[in-house]
Amino acid sequence: MKFGSLSLDEALGAILAHAIRLETGVFKKGRQLSAEDVAKLRDAGFNLITAAKLSPDDVPEDSAARRFAIAATGEGVNAQEAFTGRANIYSDAAGLVLIDEPRARALNHIHESLTLATLPNFARVESRTMVATVKVIPFAVPQWVLEAGLKIIGDAPLISVAPFKFKRVGLIITKLPQTKDHLIAKSETSIRVRVEVMGAELSEVVVCDHAEASVQAAIVKMKTDVILVFGASAIVDRGDVIPAALSAAGGEVAHMGMPVDPGNLLMLGQLDQTPVIGVPSCARSPKINGFDWVLARVMAGIHVSPSDIMDMGVGGLLAEIPSRPSPREQKPISNSAPRVAALVLAAGTSSRMGSNKLLADLNGVPMIAQTVKRIAASGVESITVVTGHQAAEIEAALQGFKIAKIHNPNYAQGLATSLRAGVAALQDSCDAILVCLGDMPLIDPRDINRMIAAFNPTEQRSIVVPVHERTFGNPVLWGAEHFAALLACEGDRGARGLLEKLKDDAVEIIIENQSVVLDADTPEALALIRSIASS
Repeated sequence: MKFGSLSLDEALGAILAHAIRLETGVFKKGRQLSAEDVAKLRDAGFNLITAAKLSPDDVPEDSAARRFAIAATGEGVNAQEAFTGRANIYSDAAGLVLIDEPRARALNHIHESLTLATLPNFARVESRTMVATVKVIPFAVPQWVLEAGLKIIGDAPLISVAPFKFKRVGLIITKLPQTKDHLIAKSETSIRVRVEVMGAELSEVVVCDHAEASVQAAIVKMKTDVILVFGASAIVDRGDVIPAALSAAGGEVAHMGMPVDPGNLLMLGQLDQTPVIGVPSCARSPKINGFDWVLARVMAGIHVSPSDIMDMGVGGLLAEIPSRPSPREQKPISNSAPRVAALVLAAGTSSRMGSNKLLADLNGVPMIAQTVKRIAASGVESITVVTGHQAAEIEAALQGFKIAKIHNPNYAQGLATSLRAGVAALQDSCDAILVCLGDMPLIDPRDINRMIAAFNPTEQRSIVVPVHERTFGNPVLWGAEHFAALLACEGDRGARGLLEKLKDDAVEIIIENQSVVLDADTPEALALIRSIASS
């Protein structure tokens, strides 16, 4: 790759390193210059530009990032489409992140152009949490870097999420004559909170004497996925009450103690195939301790060996970290996949067509159904269809789709009435709205995913628009900061006027095919769509 100052004579096909503002608009960073672009730059008085020009042995940034991300993902995670050389990886469910640390480090040592950042191994995540990101630093990586990285990954993914699998937890609380009732209640509450944040329930709670026979009987009777024993007195030896009771019940003590503070006096064992944990006294506090680390792995079905516990010592000094959140206090991780709702506008009268274009046959299926099918195959979280003209027929055409429906009785007053109705219904439940036209049945789900990948309000990417041959198309992705402006739109152009005002702020996604600029407004346009769809 050649990077630096280029004359306009060699700028064709180059990728702009920095934005350039012209009287006619902005050429944004990352734009690949066409012959028309070069002519505009020349007319504007430019002689040199700062840009990158790829060689035949270079792999473009988005292509490289996407391939690395897909190869790195295992069970419980998914890779997003790449944008500006970044492909994020998100969790599919609540659980623990599992990272193959040696291979992840090896990947980052290949070349400075390729980076992989992850959450810590065994980090607890919710569904849709970002667990890793692949970032290509320049505009491309050498082919040999791609090959070396894929070789390190091989057939064994680097990143996965083990979902929390156990749902029923039993708790045995022991008491001594001097044990106060409030201490027993505090122990139960603390454990209940910990269990519930992992999607499980504290299904059985038994309070018994702090004596070997009583604890043994309680363990034998407990029929849950995991058994926790919270002693009135800390476990100080394998011969103490709780370890002895487990052994007497036919179970075994796998490990006693751990090099994590607080949490030293933990016992790990099992009865048949059921994990049994002797809970350290510090777990009455909601603050993080070693018990939380072990419990999370156990709840995810991950085998915890004595060696695993011993390895927790590095980083295991928790007592002097006041910023570490407790389970009760822990807030949802904000670095998560955006909640994108698709809004399909399907209320119009199709006046230029002469009949309802959305019900037109397209390979044996109504056009609106073909459009919704394409949208449903993308990464949107939900689909809402606004109906108006021939609402009953539109709804019948969409039978079997998982969608929400809104009827707009004012549809004859213009497209904006449907837009406002949809935005008003969705504004409190999503981070962005993908505004779609019902007569665009050729839209590619992967192009929608590319738009979602580009959306990032924290980096001022709150509007995403597809572009084909320098023409803005549909659908358009609008972030929450623009919902109020969308609710103020009027007339039959929907949000097109608003987009024209904000076009310099919009992220443009280049679409090679014409699907994003083709709609069925006329019989001729419908014929073209049918021709493409059947080819």
